[in-house]
Amino acid sequence: MNDFRKDFAKVDGQFLDRSGASATDANNYFPPIVVTREQIDAEVERLASAPLPANGRRESLIVHPFAETNAPGMTPGIQVKLSVLKPGEKTLPFRHNATEVNFCIRGAGHCVVAGRRIDHQQYDVWNHPSFATYVHANDTRDIQVRLTYSNVPLLQHMQVYLPEDDPQIVVAPAHDEAEAADPRRKSPFGIFPITEDGGLLMPYETLINPTPVLSLPLHFAWSKVKPELDKLEALGKDYIGRRLYMYYNPITGRTNGITPNFFATMTIRPPKIVDRPHRHSSAAINYYFHGSGFSNVAGQRYEWKAGDLMLSAPGWAVHNHASYDDYVYELTVQDQPLNIYMESLLWQEDLKKPALVLGTEQGFDTNRAKVAS
Repeated sequence: MNDFRKDFAKVDGQFLDRSGASATDANNYFPPIVVTREQIDAEVERLASAPLPANGRRESLIVHPFAETNAPGMTPGIQVKLSVLKPGEKTLPFRHNATEVNFCIRGAGHCVVAGRRIDHQQYDVWNHPSFATYVHANDTRDIQVRLTYSNVPLLQHMQVYLPEDDPQIVVAPAHDEAEAADPRRKSPFGIFPITEDGGLLMPYETLINPTPVLSLPLHFAWSKVKPELDKLEALGKDYIGRRLYMYYNPITGRTNGITPNFFATMTIRPPKIVDRPHRHSSAAINYYFHGSGFSNVAGQRYEWKAGDLMLSAPGWAVHNHASYDDYVYELTVQDQPLNIYMESLLWQEDLKKPALVLGTEQGFDTNRAKVAS
């Protein structure tokens, strides 16, 4: 068999009788987990002590014990990968049809993605567009450690994950204006209404040539973000929202993401701040890199400290977070944008009020205007 031919087994479809079945909650919720700084440091040391692989990628997946074997992730839709490069090392080129959020948690170096060089420092964040070839390099004297969040498990569940090691450089053909204008290549009818309530018919020529949106790698330097984040302390203890900024990629539009799948937010928690309990159908993973505190998730308490990585909010679990006696800084990655686009993002900001479908219904307000005045 080859890439163009598959030896499929002969199988038949089946019927599953659901007559009268209850539509009660049958989700297999992933319990929260805290991957400690000590565990991460030990794995970094193990990876660093191993010989450099042929592809240059020293890496381990951080996998939840409930994850499916064919789609190892920290949640069903979020893969977290720990990568290590020693001084002077670099990886071979790689690309895949997943999108990524990269976070340097130790050291520095650079990445070349989609032809752009990104020189990064500790706590910098940057995204990788889908199918963009990239190389990581460590041109410093210290070890480089990165966390990478991607939607690989979702693509693996769908059986459409397509990675390429050391891909060939392909130059896109030049756009031929005369050919594009050829009326034989376009439907003469275009898109036109067919229903009284707004439904349209779209011809095949438009279906296979949607309007392209240029997806670029964006670099959020911690040195620029931290001063803006620290200003949020002025909101005081009466503020009912969360003190954070989202790293926004404008191609995600109203779905509010850094990639079409994920948002990445950077949060500051002043000492002794306790968030209000809330819940949402999107899952959240927090990496704490300063301070300590605890999270209450579905009635259970989880302690965390700087250097810990936590699945802090399995989908639809009530949760809140609190800081102890020092400032907390954390990166949160959540699959909210995907859920907004699917119209599946239920969000309950106040447990005394109904949940809303964010992105479809009018969302929530905070008291920021009042406490900032």
